[in-house]
Amino acid sequence: MNGPVIIVIVFSVFGIIAFSTYYFSAKNVIIRTLAKIPTKVISHLKTNELSKVTGKALHVKTPLIAPYSNRKCVFYQIIIEQKVSTGKSSTWKTVVKDEQFQEFFIETKNDFVIIKPQKHPRNYICHLVKDNNQSSGTFHDPTPQLQSVFNRYHIDAQTFFGFNKRLRYKEGIIEIGEDITVAGIAKWKTLNEPIPEYPYSKIATLESTAKQKIIITDLPEVRQTSL
Repeated sequence: MNGPVIIVIVFSVFGIIAFSTYYFSAKNVIIRTLAKIPTKVISHLKTNELSKVTGKALHVKTPLIAPYSNRKCVFYQIIIEQKVSTGKSSTWKTVVKDEQFQEFFIETKNDFVIIKPQKHPRNYICHLVKDNNQSSGTFHDPTPQLQSVFNRYHIDAQTFFGFNKRLRYKEGIIEIGEDITVAGIAKWKTLNEPIPEYPYSKIATLESTAKQKIIITDLPEVRQTSL
């Protein structure tokens, strides 16, 4: 096998790997999946039908507070990574990956649907835009706010010799009032307690099944195709 053929094969393999990584990423899987699910007006949701709803996220109880931005939210994902050298190369190693959420409403034109994600068993998949990115490094001290996050997760931001470690922080949230898209199996539930400004005795939910998880995202491209 001559040199040019080997080069073509090597580039082809790298191309296939790069394409597969992109195509099968969680973000793109969610985008493709949601594109196939019909968007529904909440009042027209049909029981046991896979449906997609876009609207404003609202809290059911006291909202969560995002670790760095201190924004009120119903869902947040954070990642803290450290640059680690391995011989002649270096890579980003995940040090902390934290995801917290609570049940929440989606409101569209004074209609409500309730979403109840859960961890055990995990009944959802989620991708949030990481819109808050912070970092620290050798000549770049972490801000007091970022240092408080490191302290919260018991991360020592300095080396044994007192130099700053190369760390980066990413945060994505579903903020109160933010437009998001959620898909799931539609159900209608009787309300045990009334909801202010909601005059009906039943409320819609989007739920999971053994074969269909709830899909949650704030990706703008998904919202645009849902309008």
